[in-house]
Amino acid sequence: MTVDLEAYAARIQYHGSFAPTLDTFRNLHLAHATHIPFENLDVLLRRPIHLDLESLWTKLVKAGRGGYCFEHNTLFAAVLESVGFSVVRFAARVRMGASSVRPRTHMILAVGIDNETWLADVGFGSEGLLYPVRLQPDLEVAQFAWRYRVITENGICVLQCWRPEGWLDMYAFTLDPQYPIDYEVANYFTSTHPDSPFVHTLIAQRPAEYVRLTLLNRKLIERRPESTSELVLPDDDAVLDVLSNRFGLHFPRGTCFPHEESILSVQATR
Repeated sequence: MTVDLEAYAARIQYHGSFAPTLDTFRNLHLAHATHIPFENLDVLLRRPIHLDLESLWTKLVKAGRGGYCFEHNTLFAAVLESVGFSVVRFAARVRMGASSVRPRTHMILAVGIDNETWLADVGFGSEGLLYPVRLQPDLEVAQFAWRYRVITENGICVLQCWRPEGWLDMYAFTLDPQYPIDYEVANYFTSTHPDSPFVHTLIAQRPAEYVRLTLLNRKLIERRPESTSELVLPDDDAVLDVLSNRFGLHFPRGTCFPHEESILSVQATR
């Protein structure tokens, strides 16, 4: 299908140029990351996650929904390529404090501009990048209230974010290109395997310039640079209200998302 850039721009409230420049790339990344939420609600509703562009367009653009990494970054890659950028797709292993090696279940992008390679990722959720970052080791970058850097570790790239206690590994990746079938396999694991937190944990996340918003089951978490607040929601109606008012995700009254209340961590996969 042909990407309708005007419709996409309206969805992410983007009012800038579509010239294939670094500024365009950065501004599209920011607008997408802050306007299309990260969420797994269809997984909980036992709806299949389709990665073809037409399905993603219908869900994320026309229906005003969000999705997880494969959905976000597949759509974003198609937009970037339609603008005129060169995009390579990679796979990463999410760390986020995990004590064991995790599968390659996170999709990321690399974009070449003016002989430099940039890491793009609009699908990591509340801790995720607002702007792309250059793939240059040990270059620390500030993005509004948040700080990031890419380091190398035995030939592997690692994206880190800064927290008050120090640098935290977000995910590790190599520069081996991935193909649609690779993501189909990872997507199947992420959306169906009992070890995937997305199968049994309600997750909605949205990053912004100075606050990171997360809904985990019935716990609403707001993380700011100097503080974190948590609110436990009393019932399913309160969850629907938060999804609508804070994430722009609208579902009919009575919608219930099956989840396990005891699981409040989403560190194993993305």
